[in-house]
Amino acid sequence: MNVSSRTTGRTAWVAIRAMLVCTIVLGIAYPLVVTGIGQIALPAQANGSLVRDAGGRVVGSALVAQSFSDAKGAPLPQYFQPRPSAAGDGYDGRASSGSNLGPSNPDLVTAIRERKAQIAAFNGVAESAVPADAVTASASGLDPQISPAYAAIQVDRVARERGLSPERVRTLVAAHTKDRALGFIGEPVVDVLALNLALDSAKG
Repeated sequence: MNVSSRTTGRTAWVAIRAMLVCTIVLGIAYPLVVTGIGQIALPAQANGSLVRDAGGRVVGSALVAQSFSDAKGAPLPQYFQPRPSAAGDGYDGRASSGSNLGPSNPDLVTAIRERKAQIAAFNGVAESAVPADAVTASASGLDPQISPAYAAIQVDRVARERGLSPERVRTLVAAHTKDRALGFIGEPVVDVLALNLALDSAKG
């Protein structure tokens, strides 16, 4: 075996050892350490921020919106409705995306016009009262919150369908409204899933 062959062999062995060390450290040890820290420090977030109902059943995630509709896709009037979604068939975490349609795109303009008419009729309000987030999908298609303005136009419908007073429903909306982060970042939002779960437990 000449010098060149021995050098090549040593180089190959060094490369193999480096690959094995990196595989063990970065492919096994690091993921286990990070997973362990997540399970100890932030177990709820590490496991998907799952939301459970009063019976302990998992009904969704605090991070992902979901539809409140019947088997035919019609919105259920007794529930607050989320904003539209362009993620897959709607609210699909495996296909998170917006519509990618520009504001002057005729398809988007038509969709917004149709949604505004439908939402106004569904909630018994004027089309001018329908806020922007009620007719436009978010960039992810998964936002679990709506604006207080969108929640407000749904109050009377939900109250009527559930036999609750509008004041009782507004109180629940207020209880599930989150203020701006740090008091100045973003806008106030209403957590739709948490609000609907509270409605299912509401009395009078």
